[in-house]
Amino acid sequence: MYQVNLAESYFPAQSDGNFKAMTIGDMLREQTKLRGGAPALKALDYSGTITRTWTYADLLHDAERLARALAFRHDEGARIAVYANNVPEWILLELACGLAGVVLVTVNPSYQPRELKYVLEQSKSEAIYYVEDFRGNPMKKIADEVCDSVPAIKHRILLTDHDALFDGAENGQLRAPKPDDPVQIQYTSGTTGFPKGALLHHKGLVGNGHAAMERAGVKAGEEFIHNMPLFHTTGCAILVLGGLSVGATMLLAPMFDPKLIVDVISRERARFMLGVPTMLVAVLDEVENSGTDVSSLQRIMSGGAMVAPELCRRAKRLIGAPIQIVYGQTETSPVITQAWFEDDLVDLTETIGQPLPEMEVAIFKPGSNEICAVGEQGEICSRGYNVMLGYNDNPEATAATIDEKGWLHTGDLGTMDARGYVRITGRVKEMIIRGGENLFPVEIENALLEHQDIAEVAVVGVPDEKFGEQVACFMRSVSGECPSANELKVFIRERLSPQKTPLYWIWVEEWPLTGSGKIQKFKLAEAFERGDYSPLTA
Repeated sequence: MYQVNLAESYFPAQSDGNFKAMTIGDMLREQTKLRGGAPALKALDYSGTITRTWTYADLLHDAERLARALAFRHDEGARIAVYANNVPEWILLELACGLAGVVLVTVNPSYQPRELKYVLEQSKSEAIYYVEDFRGNPMKKIADEVCDSVPAIKHRILLTDHDALFDGAENGQLRAPKPDDPVQIQYTSGTTGFPKGALLHHKGLVGNGHAAMERAGVKAGEEFIHNMPLFHTTGCAILVLGGLSVGATMLLAPMFDPKLIVDVISRERARFMLGVPTMLVAVLDEVENSGTDVSSLQRIMSGGAMVAPELCRRAKRLIGAPIQIVYGQTETSPVITQAWFEDDLVDLTETIGQPLPEMEVAIFKPGSNEICAVGEQGEICSRGYNVMLGYNDNPEATAATIDEKGWLHTGDLGTMDARGYVRITGRVKEMIIRGGENLFPVEIENALLEHQDIAEVAVVGVPDEKFGEQVACFMRSVSGECPSANELKVFIRERLSPQKTPLYWIWVEEWPLTGSGKIQKFKLAEAFERGDYSPLTA
């Protein structure tokens, strides 16, 4: 960890000597020179069987070939959408866009016509690259219907049709984009509703992926399982670009399936995986129920929610590997802070670690750029190479997020201690005002995550005639054991003051999730108001 003793909640950029402002092509060519014959990508089918393998040299060859085809079809700076699940052609397209000076617009494969049309039109995409279907979603049919009403779409290409995909490769010329040039548009997860397109550059995606995987301890020649959706920065930046930048071998799963993941880790002796807490619970359940040997797994990364202490202890008990939490946003390419391998259980479960190298992080008093005292709550802000160029065609939203001094305001509330470790205390917009008192959901959630029977928790505010808002607590059980409302009240009152005790307690079996695995709290609140849930009675 970085040894600092801060006088205020400002963490200056730390240098580890490894950062270089690079394009995607720079990174891939550098790794190919170092380890051209080493395996870079192994594609798995739905049974977990390896169907295709690329060395680093193979990957560069195919990416450059596809880049020439893209350059033949698209002008420099053109936007093209990819609407597909985790297929290897998705990765080839990502790399090729970086070599062709084309901007890739990533689309959630679960999107329906209205959502897809919004992204295509807002991004001004001129082409769509897609698959036939995924998990029952008829994606080609949806895309073709939508594109009939979007005149800007000039090309519709199936990723599995290699003749069409690589057409023109013999006539196109590779381009030479710069590290600060835009290379992707990714739409925010929608935890609060309407998505915005974050315009991301080479330097941020490559540098951030490398820094995150390096802190995770992933090394050249090691295999890791990739089960995160590619359309999100976690999948295409941390795992793809980060994994390639450290010289590791990626085992690409077409989707998340706990049995497939566990079986592949065991067979291939994979050493690293990344998953949101919901995924990790499912993987640990599979390991415990099947008895499969996954002892090769040395590191586990998680994000999108705080890690429950019991989940961390369970991972250590069943696998012997700690869970390192990461925190960030699509707008920051995405990681801002990350735990260290040697952190103790308190730091692993109660903090989001220290900032990554080469970026500044500060806690500002909401509404101003005044730095908070150490331990004082404020808004988490980041500045550095990782910050997006802005929101696509949305200068108002950009100005509201990135201030005139270049600080990106995350909208998350937190504190920083003298060591530079950051804690999440809530969302600026998720604050619950009950009877005139400000309550922060994350504080209540973190206390409840200490309960041995609670795997995940989401606290939201719901309307109340007397108090304005009341606290509703949604929980998912570790193993089916669901304590009563009275038991939960006793548990929380031992840890927090009375006004922070939820009035409503609801056990759920599944969550409304974004494509990147984050709980959509606004949907829980909406469903509660509709009467879809029956709270426990005291």
